[in-house]
Amino acid sequence: METILGDVFTWSWFSEPHGYNFNSLLIPHPDGNLCIDPVEPTDEVLNVLVRIGVSRILLTNRNHVRAANKVRERTRARCYIHPEDAEYAKKQGALLDGELHEGERIGPLEVIAVSGKSPGEVAFLWPSRKALIVGDAVIGNPPGHLSLLRERVMDDPPRLRRSVQQLFALDFDTILVGDGTSVLRDAKQRLQELAATFIS
Repeated sequence: METILGDVFTWSWFSEPHGYNFNSLLIPHPDGNLCIDPVEPTDEVLNVLVRIGVSRILLTNRNHVRAANKVRERTRARCYIHPEDAEYAKKQGALLDGELHEGERIGPLEVIAVSGKSPGEVAFLWPSRKALIVGDAVIGNPPGHLSLLRERVMDDPPRLRRSVQQLFALDFDTILVGDGTSVLRDAKQRLQELAATFIS
């Protein structure tokens, strides 16, 4: 487990088929720590999560259930996902406790809709840190750049491209990614470079 942005805990799991890391975050907050898209933790990481506590597990999309059930069981956290991705996640075995809705505030985060890869895909804007947290809306691959997943895994590629373009209205300089390598500065510029490759 490492730290990013000063006090945010992160841990990763390397995906051989993809060739990059799947990442998780634990955001400390006085009203309860938030865990985003937890991948399989080592025993050491799990012990840290139990020790410092997790209040809510936030899933950015239906495919990021990952180790949410394990973290939920050990920490007694409640698990949340957007309702449009909930049924699929349940079929994958996810144990869910609540819903995420566009515009909702959870601790320091605001829920942002980025549908397209799946109908209920969300991101989280952290205004005080000028950071955007994404799941599968964009990925950090190759390192230092942003890209999209292959179209064959998207429900609606044109809709996802529109969702990505709408992110330009937000104020951020960092993008923390669920897949690949996070972009810690000039992230909006990297996102604009990606959008410039979109075909209308």
